[in-house]
This record gives sequence, C-alpha cells and structure tokens, in this order.
Amino acid sequence: MKSILTPLGPKADKDTVRRHNLSLVLRAVRDEGESGEATRAGVSARVGLTRAAVSSLVEQLMESGFLTESGKTFSGQAGRPGTALKVARTGPAGLGVEINIDYVSVCVVDLAGTGRVRQTEHLDNRGAPAGEVLARAARIAARTLDSAREQELRPVGATLALPGLVSGGSVRQAPNLGWNEVPVEDLFAEALTALRPGNPVLPVASENEANLAALAELWFGGLGDVRSFLYLTGEIGVGGALVLGGELLRGAHGFAGEIGHVVVDPDGPECRCGSRGCLEQYAGQTALLRAAGIDGSGGGAGVVELERRARAGDGRAVAALTEAGRMLGRVVSGAVNLVDPDAVVLGGIYRGLMPWLSPPADEELTGRVVSGLWSPGSGRLRASSVAGDAARGAAALVVQDVLADPVAYAEP
Repeated sequence: MKSILTPLGPKADKDTVRRHNLSLVLRAVRDEGESGEATRAGVSARVGLTRAAVSSLVEQLMESGFLTESGKTFSGQAGRPGTALKVARTGPAGLGVEINIDYVSVCVVDLAGTGRVRQTEHLDNRGAPAGEVLARAARIAARTLDSAREQELRPVGATLALPGLVSGGSVRQAPNLGWNEVPVEDLFAEALTALRPGNPVLPVASENEANLAALAELWFGGLGDVRSFLYLTGEIGVGGALVLGGELLRGAHGFAGEIGHVVVDPDGPECRCGSRGCLEQYAGQTALLRAAGIDGSGGGAGVVELERRARAGDGRAVAALTEAGRMLGRVVSGAVNLVDPDAVVLGGIYRGLMPWLSPPADEELTGRVVSGLWSPGSGRLRASSVAGDAARGAAALVVQDVLADPVAYAEP
C-alpha cells in the first residue's frame, strides 16, 4: 500500500528561528501580563530559552515598539529584581468592522486585546445595495482610524464581520441582507482607501460574524477552562459557531456553524434562505418580536421592549420566548449529541433574554442529549460575556497575526 506523505516546509534558517522566538516572547509577555507582571526571568522559564536569549529578543521587541518596561518587580527569590515587561499600548493594533442588518460597529484593539476605540451607528442595511452599505462602513472606519491615531495606535489590518456565508474575500450568501456573491473585501478596501488619500492601503480580511463573536468569547469571555463550546448569536437571524479545543471549526469551505438554517419544521414559515421552518423563523429577532406582538422596525428598541414586557409578566411576550427557547434547545441538543461540547453559549440579543429562554431550552437539552451530562442548572447552557462581540473578535484576529510574526508588522 502506497503511503501518503505530507509535504514538508522549507528548513528553518537562523532568521526564521529568531522570528519564531520573537513571537514566543511577545505572546508570553502578553499572557503573563493578564495575570500579573512579566519579567525576563519569568518569560525565560515559560518559553524554555536562556535568559540571555530572552533579553536579546526583548530588546529587539522594545526597539520595534512592541514592548515597554517599567519599575522593578520582586519575585521573593535571591538575585536582583527584574523590570516589569508589558505589551505596548501604542503602535500596531487591529481594526474590526461588524456589518449587521441594522447597525455597523467598528472597534480598534491593541496588542493586549484591550478595546481602545469604538464607534457604532444604527443603520437599516436591509435592501440597500452592498456597495452603499460597505461605503457607509468605510466612513465609520475612517473616523475610527482617526481616533486611533490620536492615541498613537497604528491598525495594521482590518477584518470584516458579516452575517452570512463568507469565503474567498466574498459574501457568497447573506439572506437577511439580500447579498449574493459580493466581493466585500475589495469593495470595502477601495472605499476606505478613497477616504484616506496618502495613507498606506490597509489589508482587509473577512469572516462570518458568529465565528468572530465566538473567538471574542474564547479570548476575552468568562469561559475559564472551557475550550470546546457551541456559540449562538441572536440577531435578526441566528448565527452559530463551533470552537473545539480552542480552535474555530470552519468546515471544508468555511461555512460551518449555520445553525440558524437548521430546519425545525419542514412545513413551517418560509425563510429568506429559500427553505421552510428554519430555526431563525422561531428564534430570530424578527420572529420573536412578531410572536410577542411588538413592532420590530425599531431594531434594538424592540428587543428592549420585549424584555420589559417579559419582566412585567406579559403573557404573549413570555409565550414567544418560551417557544423560542424550546426550539433553540431542540436544535442545540442535536448539535450537542454530534460534537459533545463542554458548553453552549448564547450571545447577541439572547444574553438579556436568558431568564426566559434558558428553562425551556434546558428542558429540551435534558430530554434529548444522550450523554446525560446536560441536566437543568448544570451551567453548561450559559449567557455570553459582555466582553466579547464580533467587532472585537474581528479586530483581535488582526492582533493574532501581529503576535504570530511581529517582524512583519514592525514600523518601517
């Protein structure tokens, strides 16, 4: 039997090894800074390099503007105290742009993952030409970049977060926006470049918004040791993403996670995707507000009103949320049986609606998950953190690239 050999990459030369080690040290300082103070000695112990090698790498990262040092830190052990190292609050950063059905949100994240600038505008993007929507987003992004420059931040790339099937720089299909085969990266980059003459062209990437919200939850949320989870985000539709072992599962073509279009009832309401009875026709924002008898034209204001009525015990609002929770639990239980995650995280509009969604969803999970691990009140079904959202995840994805190869992003 003929064996299949995996192609090997080129041999690592001296420059490649040093670039790899610069990344190791930068990421170690970033990680240590989340829990305390990083020192050369601490970084050396963490990455397995000599203190002399770490000191040389630290000096290069400081000269390039990636690290700063200050004061003295005492470890309680013998020897001279070390200086405290931190990732720089200025310099390279990431730009995230979330384009959703009724808003555009743009943020800048620094090397530590801290959100430094945020601008959000509520816009009705339904039915608008894709080029027009992307031009609006570019105008908001340009203003955000101006604010970032005032803080001496230098975004080195942008990631678009979009509610649809995203692949190869294009939105293949976004039913709620009415987009098909839209070259979003090129259109956004052209619009942004035209607004910023004389500035370097910003590289643009794109990703599904639920995937990016899930990554934000992984990197910034309150998941603790949980590294495998199913993430659902409730907006106009229902988005989904799956993280296994700390890695986002994108699927063979980048389309994994479209849980909003899992069919609950083949004879149910017609969905914008062309099918019938999809989950989002029962648990999406539009469906929820319609079932509760609330005008959905106000976007987020409708969700606020839904929560207000539910807290007041309004029967129609509570019934709408109960039915949505039941449908969510029914679909999610199948996904749990299939991939066995540690948790299911509900984000977007679902976070504030958890008191009414959770009991019926938990009941479905308890009755349908075969492992027996999903009992009511187990804590496996949880609300997302307020720290994570798609725009922040999009910006942080750029930062991950910087951390992986800081030399490529050093200021000329």
